[in-house]
Order: sequence, then C-alpha cells, then structure tokens
Amino acid sequence: MSREAQQETDLAHQIFESNYISRDLSWMQFNSRVLDQAKHTDRSIFDRMKFLSITASNLDEFCTIRLGSLYNYLDYGKERYDYSGLREDPFRKYLLSIIQKFVAEQCEYFSDVLKPLFAKNNFNIINYPSLGSEDKARVDLYFQRTVYPMLTPMLFDNYHTFPVLKNNRLLFGVVTKAANDLQNQLRVSFIQVPSNIPRFFEILNKDNSISFVSIEDIVRNNIHHLFRNIEIVSINLFRINRNGDFTLEESEDIETNFLEELKRKLQTRRTGRVVRLDVEENPDPWMMRLLKIQWDLDDQNIIIIPKEAMIDFTGINQIVNHVEFKSKRFQPRPPIKPITFPELGTRDLFDVLKERDILLHHPYNSMEPLLEMLEKAADDPYVLSIKITIYRLAKESRISAALLRAAENGKHVSVLFEVKARFDEENNLREAQKLQKAGCFVIYGVSSLKTHTKLLLIVRNEPERVYRYVHLSSGNYNETTARFYTDIGLLSTNETYAHDVSEFFNVITGHSSPTSYVNLIASPNDMRKQLCELIRNEADHARKNLPSGIIIKLNSIQDKELIDELYAASCAGVRIKLIVRGMCSLRPNRKGLSENIQVISIVGEFLEHARIYYFQNNNSPKIYIGSADAMVRSFDRRVESLFMLEQQKLQKQAKNILDFNLRDNVNSYIMLEDGSYRRKESNGEPPFNAHREFFNVTEESVQRVNLF
Repeated sequence: MSREAQQETDLAHQIFESNYISRDLSWMQFNSRVLDQAKHTDRSIFDRMKFLSITASNLDEFCTIRLGSLYNYLDYGKERYDYSGLREDPFRKYLLSIIQKFVAEQCEYFSDVLKPLFAKNNFNIINYPSLGSEDKARVDLYFQRTVYPMLTPMLFDNYHTFPVLKNNRLLFGVVTKAANDLQNQLRVSFIQVPSNIPRFFEILNKDNSISFVSIEDIVRNNIHHLFRNIEIVSINLFRINRNGDFTLEESEDIETNFLEELKRKLQTRRTGRVVRLDVEENPDPWMMRLLKIQWDLDDQNIIIIPKEAMIDFTGINQIVNHVEFKSKRFQPRPPIKPITFPELGTRDLFDVLKERDILLHHPYNSMEPLLEMLEKAADDPYVLSIKITIYRLAKESRISAALLRAAENGKHVSVLFEVKARFDEENNLREAQKLQKAGCFVIYGVSSLKTHTKLLLIVRNEPERVYRYVHLSSGNYNETTARFYTDIGLLSTNETYAHDVSEFFNVITGHSSPTSYVNLIASPNDMRKQLCELIRNEADHARKNLPSGIIIKLNSIQDKELIDELYAASCAGVRIKLIVRGMCSLRPNRKGLSENIQVISIVGEFLEHARIYYFQNNNSPKIYIGSADAMVRSFDRRVESLFMLEQQKLQKQAKNILDFNLRDNVNSYIMLEDGSYRRKESNGEPPFNAHREFFNVTEESVQRVNLF
C-alpha cells in the first residue's frame, strides 16, 4: 500500500471512531445517492442525464460554499475541528480526495454507460473533427458570426496583470510563443467561453436525429483565428470554483448599509479564492505550474477530466429539455385525487376554511388553491391586509404579482423578503425593491439572522366578523418548485394559529418578544430547547414502559445537542426512525449508543423537502410541521417555525405521510454505521414507490395508518 493510501485509510479509521459523522462527508454521500438515480435503467435516458446534471450543480454549490468555508479557516490560520475530529488541513485533503473520486465516477458513467445510449434515442454529441464538410461549414459560419465577436483573449505576461477569470465558466488557457522570439518565451492567454449562448450547436440530420456540437469544441477548433502569426503551443480547457461563502455583518441601518453590504459581498463571489480546478486531461505543465502558483493550489484541488467525458455536466440540460424529446422525457404523473380539498374548483376556499383546516401535501396536492386565495385576496374589498415571508420566488411569480396588485388596491401589504437566500440574493433584492416601490412595507431580513420560516396571514373583514386566514408551510412560496418538491402546508382560520402567526409577524416586523406561543415553536430562541424536551419526554416514557417513539422527517440533522438527546433516548429504549434526505451527522446502529435508531434517505423523482416531527407521547401524539431542519444554523442563526397539528384528521394525514415514507422500497436508502448507504431491499414485498403512491391516497388508507 502506498504512503498516500495508508494515510487515507488511517484518516477513514479515525473518522469512523467519532460518534458524529462529518457534515461534509455526509453531504458527499447524499450526492452519491443522487448519482445513483442516474443509474436506474428503468428511467429514460433524459431522466438519467437530468440526475447527472443535478449532481454537477450540487457539487458546484458544495465547493463554492462548504469547501469555500473550509478555506476561510485555512487561509486565515483559524483552527477548525470537523465532527470527525480532524483538523482543517488533514480534513481538506481527505475531502478533496472524496471529491476527486466522485467526479471520476461521474465521468466514467457518462462516457461508458450513457453516451453509448444516445444514438438509440435519436441524438448524439459529436466532435467537430467528425463533422462532414457541409455541417462543418455551418458550424464555422456560426462561429464567425456569433461566437467569434464575443471572445476576448486576455494575455498574461510581464506587462499584463493576471485577469480575473469568472466562476463556473468554461475557460481556455492558450499557451503561445512568438515565431521570432529567440528566447523561446512562453505566454498564456485566457479566453472565457460565452455562457449566454447555448452550450451546444444543434444539427438536424436527414434521418431526423439531432447532432449536438459543444461550444467549447467549436471554439477549440477555431481558436487560431484569435492568434494570427503566433505559434500556438497548447490549448487547455478548464473551469474553476471560487469561494462564495460569506457572513453578512449585522447592520444598524437596514435600509442602506445592510443592502450595500449585501451587494459588496455578492461581488466577492466573482473574485473569491479558487478552491477547485477542473481541467481537461493532459494539460500544459507550464500553464498548470503558473495556475497553481497564482491561485495557491496543490494537486488535491485539481481534478483531471477525461476527453471522452465533459467539463460541467449542467450543460446537458439543453439536451434533456429539448422540445423534440419532450414526449420521451419523463413518466406522466397520475391524476391527483384531492382528498384534502375535494371542493377544489367548486367552492370558495375562504368559505371552506371557516368550516375546517386543510393540509396540502405538494406536489400530490396542487398549489393552485393557495395561489387563487392570494390572488383573490389582492382584489377582494373585504381583505384589509396581507403579511407574508418570502424566501425563494418563481420567475414571473404569481405570488409577487398578487402582492403588487394588493398594494395598488390600497391594502396593507407587509413582506419579509429574505435577501440572504443563497444564490437567489440578487433576484430577491430586485423583487423586494419592486414591491417597496409599489407601496408594500418590505423588511429585508431580521438583523444578522436568515428568515427561513414560511408564513402567510390574510386579514378579512367579513359581515359577521374579522377572520384571519393563515398558511404555515415547509415550502417556499414558489409555484415552480411546488411541482417537484414534496412539501406540506396548513391552511386555517383557527384563532390559536392566527394568534401565533400574528405574534410572530410582530416579532419579525417590529420590536416584540412574546414569552411563548401556543402551537408554534420558534427559533432562534426556543426551538432546540423545546425539541430536546420532547425527546427527553419520550425517553421518560420508555423508562416507565409507557408507549414511546420518535419519527422525524427532515432535510438535514447536524445539531450535536439534539443528536445527543436522540442517543440518550435510544439508550432508554425509545424506537427512533429518522427520514433524512440529505446530510446526517448522527451515527445510527452503534452498539451502546444508537442501537434503536434507524436512518433512511429518500431520493427519487421528487425532492423531499417537508419537515415533520412526530412524538408518540404515551399514545397521545404530538406532531409538528414546518420549515426547520435540526441544524445549528436553524436553531441559532435563522428565524424558523414549527407548528403543532391540532385536529385528529390532519394528524392522521401527517402520519400517513410518514408511513408511506417508511414503507417506500423504491427510492429509499438505509444508512449504515460507517455513514455509507445501501439501497433498501424489498425482501419479497411488492414495489412501493411513495412518489407514486401518494397520488392514490384514500380516506380509508389515511384512517388505517398506525406508526407504532
């Protein structure tokens, strides 16, 4: 075994010894589960390519934020211990080795498995040299007329400073030397491939198949037009990830300093230190030495991409979403059976909510009732005010349009716009300013906290009395993602919910600090404390041989204090089932620590986004739903909320969601003690795909559900 392999083995052993799993290593395991979706042979080639593209986008964000965050410690000499117990530099090397292996797996699967299937599906990705003369002439004409005018060689030598190369862009490093240079001096010019034109040039063939020629291949084979009378030594394709992690400082002047600080920080994403370099195989060694010195990189940061693969798989979305392949792309969805709101389209939602609460489970229930209610409220003369928290909006958002119209109609509209929503900052800032100009009262976040809660309050002065209509949800007010994120939301006129939500908005928009809510658990003050108390309560029941049990469904779990309480409850005999889509720092199935804890992850057609906390509570269940994961940031640095379901019928619906998730044997992965995952085995049971079965939920199945 080589020295490097032995060191990696030793580090892996040290990581396994810890009772906590590294957040970052666990996230890499999650992305591997997404990549596994691309390997499902029962999916269409386009669906498989979609999942491969998602893994590339995920990894870009991970390197920009999480790897970037690690470099904030490394570059400034700050001490950092990972949950695995490793210091910052050993952990960096181990993490980057995992990233390199993951990218190698992506590339191998694309070139060896997916590419051979392209021709069978009426398309292909073809290299420029393989084009016939007629097609080559068309491509060259496209280059001359469209691409060539957009290209700008940026020379770096003794007289030119090193250019600022953009993040997540395809780049060429062209090494040249002058023909009459007796010293044989090398120089390098950088060319940024345009990102505002399609990744592929499309050629419709006589047999109606489509050939796709990549923009980088077109540029590479025409790059000599930019270097006349100069010898080109090498042409090197590469791409960089920059550190995009930053912390917004608390500002007293929200309206000016805060927004200006945000704008400045957004600029740093474009110039932050390079943390990852993808480069096509056999790069010029002289150029690579230069880049490593310029960006302070070593071999761990550099990922070699085989020529048979491609740099940046997000580009294949052009093929995935091509209109010609629409009918072949994805399985059609079954029709929705709206048992939660069967009156959809026949009765006014305002009237129905006076009679009962409604629990919507997206995408199995449409978001349309909520959108229609908000749009009606914008024009309704009875509606006095609308208050809402916004984290991410759809493009051409109906939510935003309704709020604008409500303000124009003279209603009081308060909008808490979270302008720190990662990678949506600029869009949110633009939309928030548009609403503000229309007369809405806009709050740009709460000091240094990120507002992640999802709440809506509509106040309506009706003939008999004033009603408060509330919506509490796990999902963003985004009609686009509501079609493929699984989320859960409550619509109600219950005065207890209405009081809690009104109090919560007073905290957000004003200077109020209520001592407690009735059905709401909020952060950053009380959420960790109350959830830990609920877990301890189950442990007490188990010690007294009373019915106990915990089921938690969420995106991520990382908070050590809450994990320790789950460990203690497991040791007390509480059966604990965790449905954690992504990152999980809890280590299950460890003897004497977590033998009663089972962790599964569901990754499939829809992105699991709902959060449900279920406590058996001596057969008097307490069930909370909301926006919060069990993470340090959720408890300490975010404005979050969880709300308790009161009505037994709604509790049954939430229990049915958990039951279907636990029964799933198509999209589920079992987490092992070492932090790895394996696909859940059917053990002779018929396939149960929760992402399909939820379309067939009946009242009878909901009433029959029994979790413990």
